[in-house]
Amino acid sequence: MQGPPLRVWVWTAATVALVVVAALLWRGSDAAATDSTTAPPAGVPQGTPAGDVSEAWSTTGGPVPEDVVEDGRVLVGSSHGIRALDPATGEQAWHYTRSNARLCGLTATDGLAVAVFRTEDRCDEAVALDAGTGVRAWTRNVNFRSDATLSSTDRIVLAHSPTGVVTLDPTGNNTRWRYAAPDGCRLLGSDAGDAGVAVLQQCDGAAAPQLRLLDGFDGEVHWTRDVLASGGGNVRLLGADLLVGVQAGTEIRLLSATDGTLLTTLDAGQDRPAEQAAVAGAVLVSADGMLTAVDPASASTLWAGPAIGLPGEPTTGGDDVPALAVPTPDGFVFRDPVTGAEVGRSAGTGLPPGGAATAVGSTVVLRLPDRLVAYR
Repeated sequence: MQGPPLRVWVWTAATVALVVVAALLWRGSDAAATDSTTAPPAGVPQGTPAGDVSEAWSTTGGPVPEDVVEDGRVLVGSSHGIRALDPATGEQAWHYTRSNARLCGLTATDGLAVAVFRTEDRCDEAVALDAGTGVRAWTRNVNFRSDATLSSTDRIVLAHSPTGVVTLDPTGNNTRWRYAAPDGCRLLGSDAGDAGVAVLQQCDGAAAPQLRLLDGFDGEVHWTRDVLASGGGNVRLLGADLLVGVQAGTEIRLLSATDGTLLTTLDAGQDRPAEQAAVAGAVLVSADGMLTAVDPASASTLWAGPAIGLPGEPTTGGDDVPALAVPTPDGFVFRDPVTGAEVGRSAGTGLPPGGAATAVGSTVVLRLPDRLVAYR
């Protein structure tokens, strides 16, 4: 019996070769290295924190966003990806991992978790995922240094390195603008807020660091100020929401977002570095065991109370009253953002200092530099 024609053997061999090559390409591809799951949208958080709370769950990992709660999920970074957790239980709702890349940074804004990965010697791939479901919104190539970090505010993602910053549109995935540190200068810090993007830079031969406020959407320089710390202490950038804040030695200085005028100063103390945040109608400064709310228009103190950290976004408590979860040595005190009036309290012991607390239904999530702790 005569075998198949030669052309059949040729076609068969070619097909097998193509299958083998395709399999090898797949095994080395980004698609093969990506493992992801999705979830239904998170429901509306129910309940309010109890009068007495204790640690319910905790987790450690890689980078975590400044605003760790987004769309009802708690976002946590790892060496190779992102996990979204249920606030009440700590159980995983969805994940996105890349076995062939390392996570450079993670931030959350506008309902999205935005992450940048390093595949070789630079942070070169960015991805945005729906924070509630894990569904991918966009992916794009970037070209950031390997030491780049991410932060964000409404409609702006900021990538920071000592040599400059880059801003991305989180919902449109395009690069808006770049700012390179001038020759002989390095960036000590940067922050994105509703006032714009603030950068703190130190230049060779300069007696003091230079604070500069850039427009958040086009990068135009609004103003520049030298910041000399009394007594020769270090200068740190605190924030760019409503007012621009710096810690200069043991003094906190809040500057006008309009022209950089110094509006007021606060005592930073010496127990730990000061922190700054903002809510509608108030700039919040945590320093020396106190949380101080400052009116951004008059720079007068609205209220002050004991605190060992910052509150996150306000939550709606009883009678639909917006409230800040303020961490204290004795638990969480819930305060009206503008008046400081106490509207609730959850007693707890052993809270670590330096965290930012966000209430999600009956859970309070405390974001710390090295871990997350949830209390119920």
